[in-house]
Amino acid sequence: MVESVDVSTSTLIRTVRPVPVRTRRPYTGPVDLRIRDGRIVDLAPELAPAPDDIVVDAEGRWAIPGLWDQHAHMTWWAQSRSRLDVSSARSAADVVALVADHLERLDSPRRDSPILGFGFRPALWAAQPRVADLDGVSGDHPVILSSGDGHTGWLNSAALRLLGLTPRTGAITETLWFSVQSAITELTSSTDDTDELVRAAVADAAARGVVGIVDFEFAGSISSWRRRFAMGIDDLRVRATVYPAGLDDAVAESLRTGSELDDRGLLAVGPLKIFADGSLNARTALCFEPYADADDLAHPRGEQIYTVDDLTALVRRGHRNGFAIALHAIGDRAVDVALSAFETTGAQGGIEHAQLIRPIDIPRMRALGVRASVQPAHLLDDQVVTRQCWPDRMDRCFALRSLLRGGVDVALGSDAPVSALDPWVAMAAAVHRAAGDDEPWNVGESLTVGEALAASTDGQPTLAVGGRGDVVLLDADPLRPAPTAAESARRLPELPVAATFVGGRITHSAL
Repeated sequence: MVESVDVSTSTLIRTVRPVPVRTRRPYTGPVDLRIRDGRIVDLAPELAPAPDDIVVDAEGRWAIPGLWDQHAHMTWWAQSRSRLDVSSARSAADVVALVADHLERLDSPRRDSPILGFGFRPALWAAQPRVADLDGVSGDHPVILSSGDGHTGWLNSAALRLLGLTPRTGAITETLWFSVQSAITELTSSTDDTDELVRAAVADAAARGVVGIVDFEFAGSISSWRRRFAMGIDDLRVRATVYPAGLDDAVAESLRTGSELDDRGLLAVGPLKIFADGSLNARTALCFEPYADADDLAHPRGEQIYTVDDLTALVRRGHRNGFAIALHAIGDRAVDVALSAFETTGAQGGIEHAQLIRPIDIPRMRALGVRASVQPAHLLDDQVVTRQCWPDRMDRCFALRSLLRGGVDVALGSDAPVSALDPWVAMAAAVHRAAGDDEPWNVGESLTVGEALAASTDGQPTLAVGGRGDVVLLDADPLRPAPTAAESARRLPELPVAATFVGGRITHSAL
């Protein structure tokens, strides 16, 4: 193992092969590169070591700019990895059986220690989640389950009482569900326990070449990361987002997007996150046309979280206080409303998800400079439900190639825990648009490996003098030609990451 390097030291990495990113230029190398004060300051075929250099021999490995996950919920992701996995369930009865089996296996069940589960996907179930079904196997032991898309919670009566929620017969969704996330965290784990889970998740992310995340945690992201950085949980760059409920506090502290929260430039304030609609699986993504299975829906075209005037006012308020705006919009009507808000206010930022989009809105995005922050791995789970809900619109879903061809800046993320915090998984989904050897969904909207990689480096191009000192060493060439897109997609998540550097500091090493 190579010794840890502080961001303030000078690091000399010998014999690397820079992978071309955002360029058609051929490979160069091997070369040496030096990182000082967080930036690449020298790059040449052979550099003489400086007295303060810490020398790392890459031994001819391939080098790329550090990878980013542009949309994650870090606390939620860290916690979900240790929760009851109910993602295999194909019905409400399957989930209930998994919960019952889990309770039977507990040595000494504690009623003050809720069962937490994650991953059920009820969109195609014949019978929807019912509180009574969980009550039948859990009694007074609180059970709190989150859907795989994070937009629905299935709780038993004991959990509803524990959280101070009114009795109900079915699941809770979206606004109410999001509002109790902080309470669930406080009730189910101590701050110390949560931070240690986050520490482990950060280490695992670094081991996949991740150098930064945009953290969309629902509440307290700024204060949580300040605490974690003080504890030494600082192996990632973090942009901590703000939600409307926390905007006044952020403004009172004179914070805005880009405000640095540590003295090394690793922790900063991210955008203001605003919901324009819900989700596909909850049938709340806002669309121009009704859902194909809308007969029993109270809102056949999905749900609009804010009126157009209220959304515009909120975007304007964030913009005037120095915030970039991250507008959650999944349905095509929500994308249209979001773009109108950007248009009216002059705000900068992006649309999170942009899952269903009209072709006429792509030039609008480009003209407004609004980027598309997308999560390609979602398409692996959403194809079947899309066929049921939007059968006439499937060709407009996850339109990655159209966005890129239309001149829109595309950035990839995971929405962890909805999908794994692993950029290689997102890239693989963008390249093949299917799992394994399955037939790709809308193959014409696939990206090349090079395009997917370029959408995963936070805008950083091929490693060069002046660039960030965020470097990932790989044991194989990510751009090595493959006979099929499926083979490229298979290789990407298996790429061995030899080392990760953040500002020249080693955050992961298998050298």
